[in-house]
Amino acid sequence: MKAIFLDKDGTLVDDLPYNAEPRRITLCSGAGAALRLLARCDYRFFIVSNQDGIAHGYFGEAAMECVERRLADLLFREQLSLDGFYYCPHHPHGKVPAYALPCTCRKPMPGMLLRAAREHGIDLRASWMVGDILHDVEAGNRAGCRTLLIDKGNETAWQLGPYRVPTRIATDLYGAAVMIVTDDEARQ
Repeated sequence: MKAIFLDKDGTLVDDLPYNAEPRRITLCSGAGAALRLLARCDYRFFIVSNQDGIAHGYFGEAAMECVERRLADLLFREQLSLDGFYYCPHHPHGKVPAYALPCTCRKPMPGMLLRAAREHGIDLRASWMVGDILHDVEAGNRAGCRTLLIDKGNETAWQLGPYRVPTRIATDLYGAAVMIVTDDEARQ
């Protein structure tokens, strides 16, 4: 199985910092069409998201169940399915002691992708990590995926390194989908 690992905020949905209110979650423009294009190429969809608002005490971990249901509903309305929702609640400088720790699941580490691959039988070399900052790219590269950076101005540090160079760069999710499909066709 091949997958598209999607960052949530700023990639799949409009970025509202620390938002856990389902009614305020909306798909980015063109996201439905982009994912339908990728679904025709037999990709499955997994969200991998840092949710350090939990570690900072802005909302509880239980809020993620409502967020996941909202995302599944938004994709269902686009005639798509969400195959997995993974999030990291940790942050080393968090205020909630149980979550204030370094971990291997927080991007740029690849833990969420590796867990999804193990649980769902995903071929990481045939998969893509798509996100709007270089931490997403680094997580995907560390996991062994191809990577695509959606450059919407959300990356502000631009600290490059061996794992922080994307396979491709696009300006939006639909452009990313076209690049992924084109890349797949070239490999056949």
